[in-house]
Amino acid sequence: MRIDAAISPVEIATLAERDLSATTAIVFDVLRATSTMVTALANDVTEIHPVASIPEAEELKKIMPRALRAGERRGVRFDGFDLGNSPLDYRKLGPARIIALSANCSAALRACAGAERVLVGSLLNMGALIAHLRTENPESLLLVSAGTMREPAIEDLFAAGMVCAQFQEAAMSDAAKITASVFRKYQEDPLHCLHESRRGRELMADGLREDIRWCARRSLYAVVVEMRDGVVFQR
Repeated sequence: MRIDAAISPVEIATLAERDLSATTAIVFDVLRATSTMVTALANDVTEIHPVASIPEAEELKKIMPRALRAGERRGVRFDGFDLGNSPLDYRKLGPARIIALSANCSAALRACAGAERVLVGSLLNMGALIAHLRTENPESLLLVSAGTMREPAIEDLFAAGMVCAQFQEAAMSDAAKITASVFRKYQEDPLHCLHESRRGRELMADGLREDIRWCARRSLYAVVVEMRDGVVFQR
């Protein structure tokens, strides 16, 4: 196995230029988009449609009028939307289709559209994700850290590095080795990593400490989450 990593949104923007046809890509947006997706799908949500803007969400709502729209800014749900971005709100939601607005995560997922397979990763489903990779043993693995705004996000690097730590025999790019070094620094205390991150500090300022605690839980759900044709679902 060869492992590479895209560690910032600037780098993610160039992925469409790469040949990823023989690559399995895993997108991490730990605080909070991919953690919310994993939580939702583990609790009977049927599918999630990531979008990058309010107008895009509105257009998709016209096509799927019964779908729920999810999105917020600084802990405040967008006007007319049914849900925010907190994973805690998705634990008892039940069967539903979700239109999920998260600019960085949507951009990262779309940038990987040319990959052989696109998986969605978080700390919450890490055990299942690692087990799946061991079974599938992809020749090429790309770990994509969605980041915050246009900057790398340390919590995403930590999650990507956790994957690298489980495949130390793999040939790793320098970027993959950077993620592994972040994991080693925080491996005894993932919550501390999330608290130290820029996004973690923003969430704490907005009174969303419980979201951070939730997203720091490891291997809570035994689900493998995939995106195909722009739709995120549980395998």
